[in-house]
Amino acid sequence: MKQYLEIERTSGRRRIGGMTLALSLLATGCATGPNPHPGDPFEPFNRGVARFNDVVDDAVVKPVATAYRNVTPQPVRTGVTNFFGNLGDVWSFVNNVLQLKGQASAETFMRVNVNTLFGLGGILDVATELGIERHREDFGQTLGYWGVPSGPYLVLPILGPSTVRDTAALPVDLKGDLLDQVDHIPTRNSAGALRIVNARANLLRVGSVIDEAALDKYSFTRDAYLQLRRAEVKDAGPGSSSDGALQE
Repeated sequence: MKQYLEIERTSGRRRIGGMTLALSLLATGCATGPNPHPGDPFEPFNRGVARFNDVVDDAVVKPVATAYRNVTPQPVRTGVTNFFGNLGDVWSFVNNVLQLKGQASAETFMRVNVNTLFGLGGILDVATELGIERHREDFGQTLGYWGVPSGPYLVLPILGPSTVRDTAALPVDLKGDLLDQVDHIPTRNSAGALRIVNARANLLRVGSVIDEAALDKYSFTRDAYLQLRRAEVKDAGPGSSSDGALQE
């Protein structure tokens, strides 16, 4: 479910950004059949995992997300999205600092404080209304900033699209997630499940468009993910002028 978690965690840029990019690819004719891809040497394995993930999504995640959307009013879902987005901003702040991005760090710090203090703990996105920009960053982007190449494309069981670099960064990202700091296990698990279901519910309509339009869903998802990650690491830092295997 990483494709949903990742999009959720990067709300302003990645939450809808990934699907927006996907639709843009459709418009420019990139929804083609399978072709050899230099950044995907593990394609047979990845396709098998992707099929497994689709089965899990169709059988469990999508039906639950659909039911959640149908019974939960839009303002409540927006509040849930804002709340988890505010939690994610804390880890984004850390990664902006690690990337030596002074202005982004300051604005992210301001977002967290404004939304926490004046937005009822983040339920209201007051910072956006005040024009404070969101700068979503994760540890995979931080590694890319400092010159670590992406490595081959990977599809992880349940977690979804990734690369070798992003997979290596995943334990750090999970540790930096504020939900991981909640000691009460039932509360932590319930909040995590709500975040996944809410994120998936936000993508139901766009996901249906992609399912219907893409001739080869696997290639389409891979290309969209790699292009998105390339764009997110385009401001490469002192150790990098490109992004490794993301180059085609």
